Amino acid sequence: MKQCPSSFGDSGLRYYFFSNEGLPREPRHIHVRGGGKDAKIWLEPEITVAESYGFNSAELARILRIVTERREQILKAWDDHFGNGRPF
Repeated sequence: MKQCPSSFGDSGLRYYFFSNEGLPREPRHIHVRGGGKDAKIWLEPEITVAESYGFNSAELARILRIVTERREQILKAWDDHFGNGRPF
């Protein structure tokens, strides 16, 4: 799958979304990967962990803090890439 060019990194983790996020498209979210670990974070209606493989609770807390801090940037990148950001 082609990944969106608007991804960013922080502390060895990569934050990104895929160009193909399913049909119908899933609600806005971001993927996080690093050190053999993966997570998917919902951005709406609130920032929550959708899935996590390998991250411990402290790592997830840091990821959620970073996503919260950069939420508007992530939502704008999603909307710029997909359109209005809604799953229909």
